[in-house]
Order: sequence, then C-alpha cells, then structure tokens
Amino acid sequence: MDPTKVFCHNPDCIARGMLGLNNIGVHSIIQSRYICHICNKTFTDTKGTVFYRLRYSEQFVTLIITLLAFGCPTTAIVKAFGLDERTVADWQCRAGIHCQKVHQHLVQQPRDLGQVQADEIRVKHQGGIAWLAMAIAVSTRLWLGGVVSACRDADLITSLIEQVRSCALYRPLLFCVDGFVAYVSAIQKVFRIPVFNGKIGRPHLKAWENLCIVRVIKQVSGKRVVGVIQRIGCGTWKQACLLIKQTQNTSRLNAHTAYIERINGTFRSRITALVRRGRSLVRQLATLRNGMYLVGTVYNFCTPHKSLRKVLYLPANSHRWIPMTPAMAIGITDHVWTVRELLSYQVPLLSWKLPRGRPSKRMKELINRWNL
Repeated sequence: MDPTKVFCHNPDCIARGMLGLNNIGVHSIIQSRYICHICNKTFTDTKGTVFYRLRYSEQFVTLIITLLAFGCPTTAIVKAFGLDERTVADWQCRAGIHCQKVHQHLVQQPRDLGQVQADEIRVKHQGGIAWLAMAIAVSTRLWLGGVVSACRDADLITSLIEQVRSCALYRPLLFCVDGFVAYVSAIQKVFRIPVFNGKIGRPHLKAWENLCIVRVIKQVSGKRVVGVIQRIGCGTWKQACLLIKQTQNTSRLNAHTAYIERINGTFRSRITALVRRGRSLVRQLATLRNGMYLVGTVYNFCTPHKSLRKVLYLPANSHRWIPMTPAMAIGITDHVWTVRELLSYQVPLLSWKLPRGRPSKRMKELINRWNL
C-alpha cells in the first residue's frame, strides 16, 4: 500500500482527486483501507475501480470482462463459468461506465490529429433501428469516441463532431467522411473559435483555418460498389493531399474511409448486436453504449496494432519489433496496458472549488494548513 499514489474519493473533501498533499494515510493493512486526514473519511484501495465491492477476485472479474471485450457471447460465459446472466451484464455495465470515464479523462485532450475519419453503423434494436457513429485518428489509429442514437440525423453527427473537437488542437485538420450531408454543416458549426474584439457581448465565431472536408460518396448498383466519387466540402484539394501524405505515409494521394471501415469491422466482431445478418438484438441503447466504450478503450490501450509497431535494431544485424497501441502512438501511455490495469485505473475527481459566499473559520484553517 502506497499512500502517495492515492487521492481522496470523498466528493465533499476539499482535497478530492489531488495527489502530493500528504493527506492520505494507511488506515488498515488487513482490510486495505486508506484514510484522508482532511475529511477523516476512509476508503478501500479498490474505490474508483471496477472491482469495488465485488465478492469475486480481481483475476476472475478481469477474465470475464476480457472475454466480453473480445466478443465472447454472454451465454457462453454463463455456461462455462456457472454465473448468472444478470451478474455478467452488471460487470459489463460497470466496465463500460469505467472505460467511458477513462476515455474522457485520457483521450479527450487536445492533440494534433492530422486526419480524422468518421462513419455510422446501423444497429438492430428491439424497438426498431438504432445508429452508432464513431471517429478515428488515422495516423495513430486512436479511437476518438462514439455516439449512440435512435435516429441518423444532424444531432447524432453533431454530438460525434463535438467529441472530436475535444480531442483536437488548433492545427490543420482533414475530415474524410461518407456522403451524409450532415457532416459538412456539423463540422463547420463545431470547429469555430471566438474572436475577441474588446466589445461587450458574444464574440464573433471564426472557422478554423486549414480545415478540409472530403466526402467519399460510393456509387452502389445491386448491393455492390461500382464507383467512388470524391468531393471537397471545405478547403482545397492541395491542402487535403498534403494532409493525406502526412498522416497516411503513402504516395497514393487519394481520400478514402478505409481506416474507419476497418475499425467498424473490429467492433462488429466484438459486439454481437453489430454482426450483419445475426440474430442478436440490442434491448437498451445504454447496453450498446457501455459495450462500445469497453471495446474502444481496450482497443486504444490494450491492443497492439501491427501497423504501428516499431523496429529496434540489435547487434549482429538482428532486430526486434516493439508492439505499439494507439494510446502509445499518440503519447498517452508508454507501455501496453493489461485489461486489469485498465479496470484498476482510478480516474481523479474534478478539483474542489470554493463555494460562493463567505467561508467559515474552519474552512479557512483547512485551506491555510494544506496550502489549497
């Protein structure tokens, strides 16, 4: 037990989610509990993880969630391990919610993306048809997030583009999307920055510079693609070709959506409700959302990508390949995470803010004592 690597999980504590204050101590080694000397609250070492208050061992729970993340059917897990179907569903829900927090904390940070591809997947829902929209950064294969909706409309695309906006720095950016017309208006609406001129009122919003949008429209005849048309929705072909050359490391300067289609195939193989011509249905959209974040986060942090690996040259003209995950390629982590490490990651709470009004005498003493 290392108190220096643990933060307080009490939402009412003024030191919640903060490290380096020396406010955490060991309360019980036998029960693996810590204590915060500011709020005097105790908490276990599994607080904030998927394993919190579970009667099963962490190794067993990790095994089940790993099988779920790689597409093993729930019925097979129930038969093989003698678990209740509701228990497996609860663990999947826990893991999905936890992975969503990890994704929002680590992935949704401003970075230079270069090229982004987005697409939608048609999902069989018990009450009809639902849609799953996702985006990926091409150069690092990083899954940027997804949105689940009952309709394929402008609101779905706008929500997806807002997630991409939270991951992007103000740099030249290329979007490769399909022929859905809502993409162009949503991207131009979201990717704007305020221009302050010193006047009172809402500042004027200016569109990003060097923002390119390429629409890849497929011509279908008899359920087969017979042609592809590329159209510029924003920017110029010269800017688009330059970004394609920088992000795809290829001499073929043609825009396509092959990378997002490839990750769509990964999600279809790991979420049974996305399988084409299958019998599985999604009963609740929340279940699909949790499964999406579980698969996407395991893909980002725990799955080495063959196209990202690097070679390490050794003496005697030998070499060794170093595995790389999308999170390693973009600089979030420095090693391949295990699924247990992902499920054990504790997302810090938002920093405490002084409430409005005059603080009490005790509050002032705590702030001065702990230098908050």
